[in-house]
Amino acid sequence: MDLHQTCDGGIRIVTVPEARIDAAAAIGFKDAMRAATARGPDHVVLDLSNVEFVDSSGLGAIVAAMKQMGPGRRLDLAGLTPDVAKVFRLTRMDTVFVIHGRADGAVRRDAG
Repeated sequence: MDLHQTCDGGIRIVTVPEARIDAAAAIGFKDAMRAATARGPDHVVLDLSNVEFVDSSGLGAIVAAMKQMGPGRRLDLAGLTPDVAKVFRLTRMDTVFVIHGRADGAVRRDAG
């Protein structure tokens, strides 16, 4: 999976261009996130605004991405579509991650 990356105000924004993070995409997603977050800012925002569907494998891959970043580093989420937000609410993962409405809102909030 190809992820798009930008840095803004000391925050790396990683955008998922795909519509699904499911069992078929989970391993590729984890590998791409590992590469995207191996170096650089300690604060990463995962922009999921293009993602319409996340299954349990996809959710596990997102949690794995957070864990592989290690202590002292932070992975926030942004741009959750309604169906994806529902998965995070139902699994209570919305209490684990800081979730922003938009990725640029996370940058403004961190700067302020």
